Amino acid sequence: MPDVQTLVNDFLNKLKKRKIEGSQATAKLTAELLRSVISQQRVPHTNQATALIHAVRAIGEQLIAANPVELAVGNIVMRVLHIIREEDLSLATAAMAGLGVSAASDDEDDAERDENPVLSAAAVAAAARSTLRAPSLQTLLEDTSDSAAAPHTSSSGGESDGRSRSVDKGSKVRKLKHDVIEAVNELIQDISTCYEQIAEQAVEHIHHNEVILTLGSSKTVLEFLYAAKEKQRSFKVFVAEGAPRYQGHILAKELAARGLQTTVISDSAVFALISRVNMVIVGAHAVMANGGVIAPVGLNMVALAAQRHAVPFVVLAGSHKLCPLYPHNPEVLLNELRSPSELLDFGEFSDCLDSASGAGSLHVVNPTFDYVPPKFVSLFITDT
Repeated sequence: MPDVQTLVNDFLNKLKKRKIEGSQATAKLTAELLRSVISQQRVPHTNQATALIHAVRAIGEQLIAANPVELAVGNIVMRVLHIIREEDLSLATAAMAGLGVSAASDDEDDAERDENPVLSAAAVAAAARSTLRAPSLQTLLEDTSDSAAAPHTSSSGGESDGRSRSVDKGSKVRKLKHDVIEAVNELIQDISTCYEQIAEQAVEHIHHNEVILTLGSSKTVLEFLYAAKEKQRSFKVFVAEGAPRYQGHILAKELAARGLQTTVISDSAVFALISRVNMVIVGAHAVMANGGVIAPVGLNMVALAAQRHAVPFVVLAGSHKLCPLYPHNPEVLLNELRSPSELLDFGEFSDCLDSASGAGSLHVVNPTFDYVPPKFVSLFITDT
């Protein structure tokens, strides 16, 4: 198996060179890398969760710094850190329940203490106040009742006591890592199936003879619209081309190939045609904590047009795109500039771009994303 640092360096190189396209692919690869880090991380007999948290946080800081605008990386790092804390808390709660049962059974306090895992003070304190803790975003999004660990009870038989003590030391470390890796595997599965989970809800929102407007290319939007068509919904789709990369052309071609009635329009024609539209359905790069959306450039203009004509503006986003940061946070980088060559041919404008000449120089700005304020969004549809 490759060394962890080799895997990290390879992934950092891909992030820095922008070789990974899309938040879904980035989120999945980040989760898989962190799973490898946890799997190969050596943890001490005590404070196991702390050791895992330090390792994941150190790698996560490097990944976030490599591409700050790809917020899915930070989202997954925080999700994995939360998983480690929750699994540690679950084991601590189960162990405390075991202590409570065994203390009333006999007076062999020393033997009972040896049988139970060594718990960090933080884990014990967290377990003690877990019933008073406000629910986190993670616990709200997931059904934690099914995955809660069952309390462990100790055996009163001398033979089983001895066997438990001999196995316990070797199993303590493996138990936490095993539970964390299983939870990360579930996270990776959720990321992989987010398109299907969102698409299942399409029939509830798209109806006969409606006109849907979208901009650019989004696989989430593609699967969502196709799922509605598969449920015998007959509707039309207007696709704004999404200049300057013209990703809308790709989406329009795929929609037409799947049998949907598709019309390509220029970005500047959105306001002229929005009055004929029943609903705007778009994807997102990230959803901020205040409900604002970081989306492909041009969507703020679409949102303004939709609000002006009272057209619902619906955003499709997997839970890996939900970011706990606010857009005004100093560490949040909302945008990045792409190459000017997507807008202008350097050969034709070389004289204007030469700042050394006496004439005025020409500057080209090519942003990647737009920020859509939460007041423009009518509905979020996620995989949960």
